[in-house]
Amino acid sequence: MTHLDFSFLTWDVVSSFVAKGFFFSIQLTLTAMIGGIILGTLLALMRLSGKPWLEKPAAAYVDTLRSIPLVMVILWFYLLIPYVIGPLGAEKSALITFTLFEATYYSEIMRAGIQSVSRGQVFAGYAMGMTYRQTMQLVVLPQAFRNMLPVLLTQTIVLFQDTSLVYAVGAYDLLKGFEVAGKNFNRPVETYLVAALVYLVICFTLSMLVRRLQKKIAIIR
Repeated sequence: MTHLDFSFLTWDVVSSFVAKGFFFSIQLTLTAMIGGIILGTLLALMRLSGKPWLEKPAAAYVDTLRSIPLVMVILWFYLLIPYVIGPLGAEKSALITFTLFEATYYSEIMRAGIQSVSRGQVFAGYAMGMTYRQTMQLVVLPQAFRNMLPVLLTQTIVLFQDTSLVYAVGAYDLLKGFEVAGKNFNRPVETYLVAALVYLVICFTLSMLVRRLQKKIAIIR
């Protein structure tokens, strides 16, 4: 019977194999979060504009991507985009794909956030002589972001977990780093167990922080 042996997981192994993947996973998460929130907010505003020529394309984009598994979107983009703009590489392809995909989820969160702001706030902005754009920018969106901040951060935690799916195109993320280390030392079981523990610690810690933030926001309200 083979016994588990974690002694090979020294700091040198971590810095040589895992660190590179960890930094890419963080980069991918932050890029997709920032880009996704910006694009998602635009999509939410399009869907709430009341103009069919804006609302219908945004709804079609969101509903289509949300109906397709992320790993399939990653594969399609990676395989098809070279025919359009040339090869990007696995990492760049993943950055673009995650941003476009996560925008659909952030858009629904922002749409709910915008709708949670009472119409009285909008009418008050109009009464002060603000335009629709000024009312959205100065009155509605700041409140929507505050209301939806815990949900946005929770979605970002899910996004971090989903970064492990870039294995499908061979991108070097956190999970890939552990996988390479396991192959080099012929200890795949141990490295996958440690990888699972790392994901658990990171995601659980962030979830606890989000929960504390949610309580603070509830008190402010």
